[in-house]
Amino acid sequence: MFESIGRSFELVKTSWNILMDDKKLLVFPVLSGIVTLIVILSFFLPLLVSHALMGMMDAGPVAYYGLLFLFYVVSYFVVIFFNTALISCVNAKLNGKDMSISEGISNSAKHLPAILGWAIVSATVGIVLHILERRSGWIGQIVLSLIGGAWALVTYFVVPILILEDKGVFASLGESFALIKKTWGESIVGSVGIAIVFVVIGAIAAFGVVATLLFGMPIIIGIALFLFVVIVLAVIYSAMQGIYVTALYTYAKTGTVPSAFNSDLIRNAFAQKQAGPGNI
Repeated sequence: MFESIGRSFELVKTSWNILMDDKKLLVFPVLSGIVTLIVILSFFLPLLVSHALMGMMDAGPVAYYGLLFLFYVVSYFVVIFFNTALISCVNAKLNGKDMSISEGISNSAKHLPAILGWAIVSATVGIVLHILERRSGWIGQIVLSLIGGAWALVTYFVVPILILEDKGVFASLGESFALIKKTWGESIVGSVGIAIVFVVIGAIAAFGVVATLLFGMPIIIGIALFLFVVIVLAVIYSAMQGIYVTALYTYAKTGTVPSAFNSDLIRNAFAQKQAGPGNI
């Protein structure tokens, strides 16, 4: 366990070094966050101001879930679009090239049909899980959470495959599943490890804000400071996660370890499953 934790910190450090070497990668999660915020406001602010949201919920599940599905599609589209641009630039960097922000966005624009298709599939799964969760007890919600986690694992490589292999949505989904079956193991540790690092930093920041409030700092300033820290951490986390996923995809697909990453580190993160009863 301690070896896996140590490896996770090494992955975080390497992803961080790549990010610091090419800080423009931070632009994509920033743009994604700004556009997502605009989407949220454009969907729900008019409904809240006009008090139409409650009326829509009273009108029946079709209207309510129809709007929610549309919101999911647009939100997923925005996130996937900028994720695609990020992965394009990361892939270029890992291969010794340099891709500008505009080139990354342009590369995403070339894949709009695939991005929209994946957004629709993701939104469909999301809305189905949402509906089932609302109608389930706590045991059912736990089961659905596990299903959601399994879906996230199976689709781990879909976006890199969409953009780097020019495959369609369902072909990318099948390829992602094949890569996970072929080379799964401690890949989860790496992703979770990065997340844990940022959660810990966020918790320390929250503790610091609370401490400063106890010493008389105005609560509004404290809340604003904490939100600023959370936003900064979210942006950095998204960029580092994009770097990590792209590097692991490269190794899973080609067997070649990007030079910026330690060879043994990546190979251990994608240890081959041992053949045995119950293994596919």
